[in-house]
Amino acid sequence: MAEAVRSTCPYCGVGCGVLLTPRGDGGLDVAGDPDHPANLGRLCSKGASLGRTAGHEGRLTHPTIGGRRASWDDALDLVAERLRAPPERVALYLSGQLTTEDYYVANKLAKGGLGTANVDTNSRLCMASTVAGHRRAFGSDTVPGTYEDLETADLVVLVGSNLAWCHPVLHRRLTEARARRGTRVVVVDPRRTATCEGADLHLALAPGTDATLFAALLAHLDRTGRIDRAWCAGHVAGLDAALAAARAHDPAACDLDPADLARFLDLWAGTARVVTVFSQGVNQSDHGTDTVNAILNCHLATGRIGREGTGPLSVTGQPNAMGGREVGGLANTLACHLSLEDEAHRAAVGAFWGSDRVPAAPGLKAVEMFDACADGAVDALWIACTNPLVSLPDAGRVAEGLRGTFVVVSEAFADADTLAVADVVLPSAAWPERDGTVTNSDRTISRQRPAAAPPGEARPDWWQFAQVGRRLGLAGFDWPDAEAVFREHAVLSGVAGRLGSDFDVSGLAGADWDAMAPVRWPVGPARRGGRFFGDGRFHHPDGRARMVAVAQPVVPAGPRLNTGRVRDQWHTMTRTSRAAVLGRHVGEPFLELHPEDAAARGIAPAEIVEVAGAGRTALLRALVTDRVRPGHPFAPIHWTAATAPAGRVDRVVAVGRDPLSGQPDLKGARVTLRRWPALWHGFAVCVRRPDPAVAYWARARCEGGWRIEMASDAAPDWDALRAALGLAHAAEVVDGARRSFAARDAEGRLTAALWVDAGPVAVARDHAAGLLGTTGEALSGRPAADRPDPGPTLCACLGVGRHDVARAVAGGCATVEAVGAATGAGTNCGACRPEIAALIPRLPIAAE
Repeated sequence: MAEAVRSTCPYCGVGCGVLLTPRGDGGLDVAGDPDHPANLGRLCSKGASLGRTAGHEGRLTHPTIGGRRASWDDALDLVAERLRAPPERVALYLSGQLTTEDYYVANKLAKGGLGTANVDTNSRLCMASTVAGHRRAFGSDTVPGTYEDLETADLVVLVGSNLAWCHPVLHRRLTEARARRGTRVVVVDPRRTATCEGADLHLALAPGTDATLFAALLAHLDRTGRIDRAWCAGHVAGLDAALAAARAHDPAACDLDPADLARFLDLWAGTARVVTVFSQGVNQSDHGTDTVNAILNCHLATGRIGREGTGPLSVTGQPNAMGGREVGGLANTLACHLSLEDEAHRAAVGAFWGSDRVPAAPGLKAVEMFDACADGAVDALWIACTNPLVSLPDAGRVAEGLRGTFVVVSEAFADADTLAVADVVLPSAAWPERDGTVTNSDRTISRQRPAAAPPGEARPDWWQFAQVGRRLGLAGFDWPDAEAVFREHAVLSGVAGRLGSDFDVSGLAGADWDAMAPVRWPVGPARRGGRFFGDGRFHHPDGRARMVAVAQPVVPAGPRLNTGRVRDQWHTMTRTSRAAVLGRHVGEPFLELHPEDAAARGIAPAEIVEVAGAGRTALLRALVTDRVRPGHPFAPIHWTAATAPAGRVDRVVAVGRDPLSGQPDLKGARVTLRRWPALWHGFAVCVRRPDPAVAYWARARCEGGWRIEMASDAAPDWDALRAALGLAHAAEVVDGARRSFAARDAEGRLTAALWVDAGPVAVARDHAAGLLGTTGEALSGRPAADRPDPGPTLCACLGVGRHDVARAVAGGCATVEAVGAATGAGTNCGACRPEIAALIPRLPIAAE
């Protein structure tokens, strides 16, 4: 058996260690690394399914120019030629899923070689407001605390963070600490998410009022004498102005029960060890930076920072959002947390790079960059490892705006939407093939090690950037491997450390690359790892932190669309959609809307809703629930032209953004809702990939084939529909408005089945998908009496359905642990445990 390779998961910012064991068939077996400090062997459903996403199916294997196959030399020569445009007319758009080495070479190429600061990243969409808030408060983009603080705090406040779904391993660490030592948990979120299950308090505040909540907390800390004025006198500036601004906020804007608000204020004020965790619900706002600073103000005012079990903790969305920040991957930053606007910093980096072209002013941020393309101000744009035609707001306009720009796309997968606008496509190595490092949310640097060879001519992204640098005649772009890139980056960080930067990993410049263990930065001559700011020293010139006077935001009235993730999918699903098990929990795009909103528009559960905004529309399945507030529906972000072209929510999100960070307001899109007049609905399973020509469809893999949801506002074209699904010669059953079709091969095995009805189709979907390739009866769409229906998948890891859980509860299982013992649900990654906990009280339990 092959030896396991230690690497790092490519999904969220938790940065879990994984053990990759190559199989003889070219696949990978994946397990959690018990020695990695981030996860200690735990994995979420996505991480546990990584082996199912490996392989070469659907991969890009050679460069193309204008859609035609080209050699690497021809493609790179053309890219270099087009990047010779004036610096202000070229741009690079990068990704928090690149390695630090990829990021470093791209930034050296842009800021040191081309002389442009027009290099930004999709991390601008998820954590730029935190960067801006950190820099205002601390003088540096420093995460003060560690994951261990979650396990030693007495109170953890989760703000705009569905930790249970978006960072499941961290949530598991928190819930285990809570069970062990009684940690209290407060969730601040307009939605009642899975994270709320089991929390001591859920503050379902009005969307957009988080800054006002923490302003109310700061004013309460002052009234109750909880501000540490001795600490502030020695280490903090701006206290009085911040307090005056906080008192001017009206807490009633939060629309909270006064008793709940008072309980939160007293709990935070009266608990010495408090960690405040915040994520995209804070960042993705047109006033996200102010909200970050409102949170930081409370920790600074009380000195609850830099000590065990205390402090603010930003959890990042991507595996290397932090690494990109470290190398200056944002348009307004320089390498190693140095500043573009600081002459001494520019001179030091320029001297190290041998460049006199380092720009002195920030470049175009993400949304500005694509606006500039639309305006004809950018001649050439290089996009790497990201899918902006889906992930950016008002994505339809983004696509239209790139028509006059020369676009290079470095990508691993052939179905990425952004390839449609590419003039040059460069095939990239994917996660299990890459060599490099990534940094997680608590500053732990981990190795990504290759466990497989890239297909065809695919190459690492850093190599592509370096090759273009060499073609431009730039010195210092001749690294032999990723290790050499890392060592250069580490040496430069030592220069930055001597200039006073917090980021210094120069102690790793001579480390054993192959054996490098996870390590938390800094790793330099002055200090190693640990927490920042416990000594009261910050990175402003006077050594003091800054409290910021935060004004009360103006929150528009009217329906506003909240967006986010679901548990088992990732970003635009170029990877997760390849694992059939991950599509079983949520198989199509949906809209969570409150019963009042549904009733006012005549929308019934499971009908299709037309969501209109930014001049475009999306079609989403209605999920009617009181988990959201009236007027504030929620939709997930993941579906694309390859998986549900009419269900793309990026199309209806307008381009509002934070004036300080440039981060888009992805949580507050102004939309209108109406019932979409579907004439019929359908569900099908088939062995071959279905491509129906209908107004709405959402396609997902299942074991042995595909499953697809459909609907249309036009009468069905039966011949075309049956042909698209492989049902041309199928048996048919008609039962009133419902029609069912099934096709079998010569041995009687099911190859396709379709159910069509006037309304949403009632079919046991997982059961139907499981019939592909079998001789079982299909047209009923239901299991036989002797085969209990597991119901919709709840536990993706072990394939346990909601009906399985219901039967366990009916049999006497009254706790999550008992259900786990009976069914296995929740015993692996634990991400489904909050859903099980929420389900149990709603089910009848057998009498003892």
